[in-house]
Amino acid sequence: RAAARLVRAVARGEAALASSVVAFHGRPLGRAAWASARRSWKVRQVGARYFCAAAAEQEIPVGAPSAETSANVTEHAKADAERETLTFQAETRQLLDIVTHSLYTDREVFLRELVSNAADALEKLRHVQTAGASVASDGEGTDLQIKISVDERNHTITIQDNGIGMTKEELVRNLGTIARSGSKAFLQELQEAGQSGDVATNLIGMFGVGFYSAFMVADSVSVYSKSAVDPDAPAYMWTSSGSGDYEIVEAEGVSRGTKIVLHLKEDAHSFADEAMLESTIMRYSNFVSFPIYLNRRKVNTLRALWTVDPNEVEEQEFTDFYRYISSAFDKPMFRVHLSSDAPIHLRALFFIGESHLEKQGMGRMPPGVNVYSRKVLIKSKADDILPDWMRFFRGVVDSEDLPLSISRENMQDSALIRKISNVLTRRLLKFLEDQSRKDKDKYLSFFREFGNFIKEGVISDHGNVLKPHLGKLLRFETSKSTPGELFSFDDYISRAAVEQKDIYYLCAPDRSLAEASPYYEAFQKRGLEVIFCYEPVDEFVMAGLMNFDGRRIVSAETADLELPELLKGGDSDAATKGAEGEGKEQAGGLQGEELDQLLQWAKTTLKGVSEVKVTKRLSSTPAIVTGHASESMRKMMKLAGVHQEGMDQVDLEINPDHEIMRALAGLRNADPTTAADVLEQVFDNARCAAGILDDPRTMLPRLNRILAGVSARGLPPAGGSSAQSTASESTGASSEASH
Repeated sequence: RAAARLVRAVARGEAALASSVVAFHGRPLGRAAWASARRSWKVRQVGARYFCAAAAEQEIPVGAPSAETSANVTEHAKADAERETLTFQAETRQLLDIVTHSLYTDREVFLRELVSNAADALEKLRHVQTAGASVASDGEGTDLQIKISVDERNHTITIQDNGIGMTKEELVRNLGTIARSGSKAFLQELQEAGQSGDVATNLIGMFGVGFYSAFMVADSVSVYSKSAVDPDAPAYMWTSSGSGDYEIVEAEGVSRGTKIVLHLKEDAHSFADEAMLESTIMRYSNFVSFPIYLNRRKVNTLRALWTVDPNEVEEQEFTDFYRYISSAFDKPMFRVHLSSDAPIHLRALFFIGESHLEKQGMGRMPPGVNVYSRKVLIKSKADDILPDWMRFFRGVVDSEDLPLSISRENMQDSALIRKISNVLTRRLLKFLEDQSRKDKDKYLSFFREFGNFIKEGVISDHGNVLKPHLGKLLRFETSKSTPGELFSFDDYISRAAVEQKDIYYLCAPDRSLAEASPYYEAFQKRGLEVIFCYEPVDEFVMAGLMNFDGRRIVSAETADLELPELLKGGDSDAATKGAEGEGKEQAGGLQGEELDQLLQWAKTTLKGVSEVKVTKRLSSTPAIVTGHASESMRKMMKLAGVHQEGMDQVDLEINPDHEIMRALAGLRNADPTTAADVLEQVFDNARCAAGILDDPRTMLPRLNRILAGVSARGLPPAGGSSAQSTASESTGASSEASH
């Protein structure tokens, strides 16, 4: 009583009494204390000591309400008024109507709910038997089972179990009270007695509304039940049309357990079909712990393998399970069994098949993970368990702790779902990383089939959380690999010299074009290994990764590329030849004023060029372009109808040691028209090599003019020389014109 008076004093802001509380306990009152006191009179049960210990971070003086409370609420309850506690009332007919018509998305869910109730009844009886209690016989001596029969002629469906059954009082409590879960009440009784055991993880029901889903398809429901734990109690029949009332009458000829008879509505006669019922059972309830018989034929033949020790399962059983959940005909390439008990109870089983249909133009695959709770399907093809790029995984995730909606068709608490998704994603990536080390050949087979999904993951990981893990899974050809041989970034780094700090890559349609690319010359000359990227998506992957293991990932087409000097152990022959050729060309290369004039003339002559400058990275090519958007990026922007200003502007880097550039220096004065054509052709050649020349047909008139000029100077006699001598004479003609 004293504590209650002190609490009321605090709630009314009476400083004298409140101050005595503070003085006694030596601790100030906080904002949370005031808010709690004003919020509910139930705090009287806790006592004044609670308020002294609940000091908030921002303390307020005793004797005055908080600023935020006094600013908005000045009203308060009358001090001496008597308080009355009442119970919410519900319109039963309206509540049943909501459950019947608004709670569930699909009408077929009624079968899942009734089968789950039957499985719970069997689980309760099994627990009672395990505890040593005597139970009534079912009269047939059969094992615990669920029997479903359908009468297509009379449009009825019967669901029967030989489980624990119900007395009259239990029928009233469980079926006559909406939102009262008999399974939940049974479990609470066991927990209070300390006898819950495994039954806590096996019981399915939790909300107490699943039974009423029967009224979605039935205009009348009859329930016959006889208790197994009270053999002397009579059996009863419970009947209702779902209109707000029900009848209970004593029944005869009822065996142990519960039988539910649904008299289908006229618009639900299609459910009285054996094939439809079997499909629904297979979809939702195929893994319940008890056999289900449909018209005396067992329909649930698969075990819930995610709950079984993998060492106790035959490989063929895993294959059958994979084919069932994925609707596939191949065999699984990989299998992943995951389990966790803290902070959430979780069991999962994932598969990766041997192939997928996206590459065959069959459209985008849906998510491949089904979510179960206590072996009952909650959500098929769940899109929030794994990232979209991991849709090639097929499997099952089961947790009794999943936050479910009342209809058990969706999951709630998005923060927890995201946490589960993050844990599963990292575990699966770790599995793939381990497989890439344990069995390289098998992993390479996987990557050739599913590698584009890994690349999609790199591009879609906007938070850069998974990229370090995804980078370890990527495989590419390199300049030091044989055609078709794939290496990882780790393999590349292990072969790199100490002087090399970056990882280099080059995008090209195939290997021959990559090796012939002018951007590859500098790397070949120095013996530097280059990753060859053949897929259009690869460029976005490299741009998304940016670095790996502390090393930058750099495109070979990058402007102002700084490469280390000639490295030992590289392509020594190519490096030596390149160095000798470079020395020969440099001996007669352009320089000084002559070079500056050529650069200025090229910049004023060419359209679409921002800058013309000298490069030392080339040996056998006259020029390249840099500073341009990549070929893949340009195509993507073109498809999207986006054109950025300046996107067509590039930098031209010329090789002053190349014979064409040396010839142009003189030709521009002797024959300006031909020199301009040659310069523009060199520019288009460079753009073509970079993959950014939109329409090569624009070169044809210019090429014809150049060929006409060469022909006018005289062609070599027929059969008298090769194409190489023709090119030499053409070059000589150009040299004569330059002089």
